[in-house]
Amino acid sequence: MSKLPIARLVAIVFAFGFSILAGCALYARKQDPKTEIGFLQIDSDIKLRRMVVHNSKPKGVVLFLHGFPETVYAWKEIAPDLARDYEVHAFDWPGFGLSSRPPVDKFSYAPKDYARVLKAYIEKAGIDKSRLVIYATDIGSLPALLLALDDPNLAKSMIVGDFAPFNRPQYMQDNLQNLKSKPSSDLVRAALNKNRDEILENAFRRGLPKDEQFDLPQEFKDDMLRGWNQGDMTSADAFYHYYSNFTRDQDYFELNLARLKTPVKLIWGEKDFYIDKQMGVEFAKKASLEFHLLPDLGHYPHLQSPRRTIEEVRAAFGSR
Repeated sequence: MSKLPIARLVAIVFAFGFSILAGCALYARKQDPKTEIGFLQIDSDIKLRRMVVHNSKPKGVVLFLHGFPETVYAWKEIAPDLARDYEVHAFDWPGFGLSSRPPVDKFSYAPKDYARVLKAYIEKAGIDKSRLVIYATDIGSLPALLLALDDPNLAKSMIVGDFAPFNRPQYMQDNLQNLKSKPSSDLVRAALNKNRDEILENAFRRGLPKDEQFDLPQEFKDDMLRGWNQGDMTSADAFYHYYSNFTRDQDYFELNLARLKTPVKLIWGEKDFYIDKQMGVEFAKKASLEFHLLPDLGHYPHLQSPRRTIEEVRAAFGSR
């Protein structure tokens, strides 16, 4: 058998090794998409902090909408997995994280105002709605549904859960009931602001047995703390203003429910401490929605079981 010259053999080995390294680098880039956190100005009064994880050839777009007292960092551990196939977006609602906090005479922080913010974000970010899945939780859910009443083509599909679509105080935790009207709402607002640290530490554990409670990433906890006080308004203040208009917007949504044409899947933590699952049962029945009760999960399923959330989103795109 003929022998290859040493120089040629070395060249072949080098080229083979280089191709393996290049392939590994390409695989690593595909496996670990870069998370970008920046800002997007949506109008003269509001600049949103947002998180985007890009994909060079996305099969679709995911937009996550957080609840109280969260920020975009709620989705930071979920996003990279989904970004292997999709482009992932999230933003801080006005009043939360590092997004703008305009005065109440310019922006009411009502669900209807948040719906306008959502519409502007989708337009400014250049998102193709026909390829969009929206995953919304808590205070993020009603704004998305209100927008869907006016725009049936808002998204390919929506996943919403653990919120109060209708004015049913009997299904809500006492403090949430009391936020809906004065004078009790002022007392709750003061208590929320006074007990910031306790809320950020324990809000996510309430209603769960000790052995099912979970810890949050320190980075997320630090971000919520940093974002609580910005300018003249705290996140508790924004939450208070949201609830000041909540009943009005709930009633509007229920009255116009027949206009909801966007495909919606409803999910609910079985052990939700803040809003009883019966709220979800009634909403699903009244709107003829697919309803999934999530065993052993509380008010924050995406934090308690990130893998389940990833599976929900992939299923919405028709993949696993």
